[in-house]
Amino acid sequence: MTEDEILSEFRASEALLEGHFKLSSGKHSGHYLQCARVLMNPDRAGRLARALAQKIPREMRNEIDVVVSPAMGGIIIGQEMGRALGKDAMFLERPEGEFHLRRGFRIEPGAKVLMVEDVVTTGLSSREAIAAVGREGGEVIAEVSLVDRSNGSADLGVPFFPLIDINFPTYDESEVPEDLAAIEITKPGSRK
Repeated sequence: MTEDEILSEFRASEALLEGHFKLSSGKHSGHYLQCARVLMNPDRAGRLARALAQKIPREMRNEIDVVVSPAMGGIIIGQEMGRALGKDAMFLERPEGEFHLRRGFRIEPGAKVLMVEDVVTTGLSSREAIAAVGREGGEVIAEVSLVDRSNGSADLGVPFFPLIDINFPTYDESEVPEDLAAIEITKPGSRK
């Protein structure tokens, strides 16, 4: 898929939002990509996952044993990536602040894991999820995401293959521009 085709999928599903958003990372932005909306259509989610799978080098795709994603945002795209790659997909949860597997999920010792996220901004959630996979006995060999909002600056400690790079400006709490600060804040992410 081309970048225009990908953005068209977001626009068609009304997933590209404008306003004042406080992101899961704690940063503020005038734009938000609501990946849940772009993924609510199974055909669209499947197309995006297949396009994302093609971003992973073939030799690396062949090494993957299992797909893991962090809840909440990564669950749907993680499931679709599992389908696209023909691998089982499971997700990490953090009911008490730290990611871990629940619901009977387990990673075989030494399993090669593909981490799947919806959006990466600072990479904090990804690094936490990657650490959790390590505690569970797996090895994350790469990460993919639908969107990289980091402008290529997120260091995940593993190779990273986003479907699209989108560089919407983000701001620390103390640096929010006046025009953005005048708009009521919405917190659309899963981390409260």
